[in-house]
Amino acid sequence: MRPPTTKKRQKPGRVILSARLNSYVELDLRADGTIAAAIDGDAIGLGKLSARAAKRAQDLKSGLPLDSLAAEGPDIGDEIERLVRRLAMHGLLEFPLGRSRDDDEVVIEPQVPNYWPRMPQLDEADMLALSRFAYMRRRGNDMILESPLAAALFRICNPKKIAVALALLSTPQPIKQLRQQDDSPGHELLALLVDCRIVFKIDSARGDGLRTGEGDDNLVLWDFHDLLFHARSTLGRHANPVGGLCPYAGLIAPLPAVRPAWTGKKIELGNISPAVSEEISAVTKVLRDRHSTRIFDDQRPITLSELARLLESVARIRARWENTLDFTDGGPVVSFASRPYPSGGASYPLELYLAVNKCDGLASGFYHYDADIHALVPIDARKEELEAHVAGAALAMGSHVAPQILITIAARFGRVSWKYSSIAYALILKDVGVLMQTLYVVLTDLGLGGCAIGTADISLFANMTGLEFHVEGPVGQFALGRGLPQAD
Repeated sequence: MRPPTTKKRQKPGRVILSARLNSYVELDLRADGTIAAAIDGDAIGLGKLSARAAKRAQDLKSGLPLDSLAAEGPDIGDEIERLVRRLAMHGLLEFPLGRSRDDDEVVIEPQVPNYWPRMPQLDEADMLALSRFAYMRRRGNDMILESPLAAALFRICNPKKIAVALALLSTPQPIKQLRQQDDSPGHELLALLVDCRIVFKIDSARGDGLRTGEGDDNLVLWDFHDLLFHARSTLGRHANPVGGLCPYAGLIAPLPAVRPAWTGKKIELGNISPAVSEEISAVTKVLRDRHSTRIFDDQRPITLSELARLLESVARIRARWENTLDFTDGGPVVSFASRPYPSGGASYPLELYLAVNKCDGLASGFYHYDADIHALVPIDARKEELEAHVAGAALAMGSHVAPQILITIAARFGRVSWKYSSIAYALILKDVGVLMQTLYVVLTDLGLGGCAIGTADISLFANMTGLEFHVEGPVGQFALGRGLPQAD
């Protein structure tokens, strides 16, 4: 008898990473050689192409292999690469990975404008693990792999294969062992996942703790649901629709402004509380007069003196002290500093950053309010970033003009998450709410106007300050200035 033969593992074919236009995008090549991306009747100019490059660019509809650009020669290849990168900057591309144009393994969907797929060098001995922030979910009929740390998400075209690999990576695995598995993810896919921080290399120098080994100390302090909530409920790190888009109009009726009354005997309070005609307190009057102001009187801008009084009343540190936490074996010494508004656990994680557009006595620019010494400290932000920052706030308010001053309320997240589990981000948002009400009340008392804004671009803020989005980032914005008499 012949000895049994060992089945030889077939070497998989070459994996191709391509650039492909999103399904709603068409390339419009004009007679003068200029090219534009056409989207629902609108056009985005993309520059000018030679005839040969324009012909090659048509392959972007089905998928243009990125490694083929070099083979085009320096002239054509450079033209096409510039075009592809411009399309990527506008979020008009996706990047399929597969063994042919008709056999996608995954499709990478950029979530930030500056995303470009990279494949970092991986060695067979490298130990990989799945990020604790990564997750898979259903989106329509697709399976999505994403993370709030990632600049792109992965649309999974072979869920069974990818899910098995991810399950293996729930514990650290050497690449060599992963590649021995049937239907193992290719080296290219692993590298792309590492680049997006969905998978990470174990750093032996940081010990064997997965939580401490994944990132910096500030990332250690985040719970999964908190970081996901922060990244997905703001602008800058995802490509989902945001704002008052009424997505369920026609599907579900809007809830009434006033809740239907509960049944039962009512206790009328009108005869118990003071009548409206009676004199009311100053606090009650301010609360009744409070309203949002979205249009400001730029002929009479807010003054530096008024701004100083506002910040003094709203956010200046009142006292500082230290306490030793009461642990069984002796706890660490923790510092505290109180401010005029309440804060969960006296954490006071919020910081104020001011984009000054018009203020009598203060130069336009970007400032941090130092609440300890009651001072404004200028930050050297780029002019175009500052303009985009303020313009985004105006758009969010539904205003055609910029506010006189835009306050970005940022949080030092670790200040709260060092102590609190599961509720850290919720506590921060509660702090934001009471700070916004405090701003409204004090502005009303000063005869000024303001408007709370529901979102901010956390990536833009990170660029302006140089702070990582998970270390200190926006959790709210507030526009203020001197309102016009008819503003509401």
